[in-house]
Amino acid sequence: MYRSHVLVCGGTGCTSSGSQEIIRVLQEEIDKNGLTDEVCVVKTGCHGLCALGPIMIIYPDSTFYSMVKPEDVAEIVSEHLLKGRVVTRLVYDETVTDNGIKSLGETAFYKNQHRIALRNCGVINPENIDEYIGRDGYAALGKVLTEMTPDDVIKCILDSGLRGRGGGGFPTGRKWQLAKDLVKGGQKYVCCNADEGDPGAFMDRSVLEGDPHVVFEAMAIAGYAIGANQGYIYVRAEYPIAVERLEIALKQAREYGVLGENIFGTDFSFDIGLRLGAGAFVCGEETALMTSIEGNRGEPRPRPPFPAEKGLFGKPTILNNVETYANIPQIILNGAEWFASMGTEKSKGTKVFALGGKINNTGLVEIPMGTTLRTVIEDIGGGIPNGKKFKAAQTGGPSGGCIPAEHFDVPIDYDNLIQIGSMMGSGGLIVMDEDNCMVDIAKFFLEFTVDESCGKCTPCRIGTKRLYEILEKIINGNGTLEDIDKLEELCYYIKENSLCGLGQTAPNPVLSTLRYFKDEYIAHVVDKKCPAGVCKALLNFVIDPDKCKGCTLCARKCPVNAISGTVKEPHVIDTTKCIKCGACMDNCKFGAIEKK
Repeated sequence: MYRSHVLVCGGTGCTSSGSQEIIRVLQEEIDKNGLTDEVCVVKTGCHGLCALGPIMIIYPDSTFYSMVKPEDVAEIVSEHLLKGRVVTRLVYDETVTDNGIKSLGETAFYKNQHRIALRNCGVINPENIDEYIGRDGYAALGKVLTEMTPDDVIKCILDSGLRGRGGGGFPTGRKWQLAKDLVKGGQKYVCCNADEGDPGAFMDRSVLEGDPHVVFEAMAIAGYAIGANQGYIYVRAEYPIAVERLEIALKQAREYGVLGENIFGTDFSFDIGLRLGAGAFVCGEETALMTSIEGNRGEPRPRPPFPAEKGLFGKPTILNNVETYANIPQIILNGAEWFASMGTEKSKGTKVFALGGKINNTGLVEIPMGTTLRTVIEDIGGGIPNGKKFKAAQTGGPSGGCIPAEHFDVPIDYDNLIQIGSMMGSGGLIVMDEDNCMVDIAKFFLEFTVDESCGKCTPCRIGTKRLYEILEKIINGNGTLEDIDKLEELCYYIKENSLCGLGQTAPNPVLSTLRYFKDEYIAHVVDKKCPAGVCKALLNFVIDPDKCKGCTLCARKCPVNAISGTVKEPHVIDTTKCIKCGACMDNCKFGAIEKK
């Protein structure tokens, strides 16, 4: 029995910040100080507050150490673990009060969250199946196989109101019902979309890294419900930690008999195979994903027939993403009413978002459906850095749209986001402030879509390229008002004629920025100005002679010698030589250089 457990984040974010070295040094210091039998080191998945990584939490007192470095470890061991004295300089400042250390659940980042899909992330060692079982792991599968019929399972998921968390929001129970009823008997498949190609999205990766068994358990439950005995997880090869933990978990699940033949002594058998994706964004589309699993080039197929009737290898197939599956065991254990009691009328439960961009608390959050954007950004996210004003938030990645400040208090759910021109998507939420150019944002997402188009249909292959060219023309100062009209017309053509959902949603970033920030487009083409000062072709750097002290630092930092002047006299920028790199402005100590 250990007196202390030290949880160190082993997710991708903290790993990239050096958490593996921290774990190594920590174990060395524990051994050196004779604490091996008293202190247990647990490598966990993501805790969520990625901005403060590497993260270390010591239980039972719940002390949250942030931005830990290997050189800090000896002090933590000698002071905290040996002497019982908290190393206050390393503690997350929001947990420190006059009365001692408060729990993480009381902090602004965590108190507005409700963790279901992420309930085990940052809590258990994902490489130890016993820790998952200790948190009621595989109890839902046992309940399903011994107490429920397939129809009971599907009714439970239907009654819960769970909708697909991969972007489309299709009712999960209805999808399972179709796969069960359309074709009776025969080979069927259960697939998991763990491809997650959206820029800024890392929700599914974090679940796979922190709680891989929950996906196995849910897929087995789905297999029982529709009559399938084989599942496949299609995961990005660029997720090496997730892939490694899936492989470890798969081996353990088979050894424990929760995957394989005659699970829990019943006549139900189910196994799972892993298939690695090569990074094609289009393989996030369900038919393209199945085509890739089959060993072919990942391209979408016309629908109908839908996968529930004719999917993987031409057999009835259901496909859900990682987050959708992560909710299933808890719905089975706690009941449909429990899950349906959270969220809004048409969007039940919680949603995981990867919070990034211009935000203080970058990380992973899980909130009840219906939470406002204001709560997510100001309370959970800690607001915009440097006192800047919120301008917009992009949800849904390249398939989504921008939510402007005027909708700051709109409850976040599937229907509300579609109504205001965005979409839930898989859960990336990128925050933008007053320094972002919305025309440039639209171009950024469209550039991604152009690169990732599979090329199978002309509207997406050629149409997105034409959209990108018009945006580039506007950003370079060569656009006209007619170009803005062409943009909108082309957007609707692509939406209505593309083969798959990715092509149909590709114009969304353009349409939403045109809807809410058309004045910026007009400024680019009429005034030849970028209001945010981002588009280089439309701005100049100018030195204010009243503020310039003649320190010469800007001239010394200019890579093309475009700045002239003598010591203690105002300097001047030659705009014909200036390459607009911004080095002068970054280095000026007197705020004398402006973008105009």
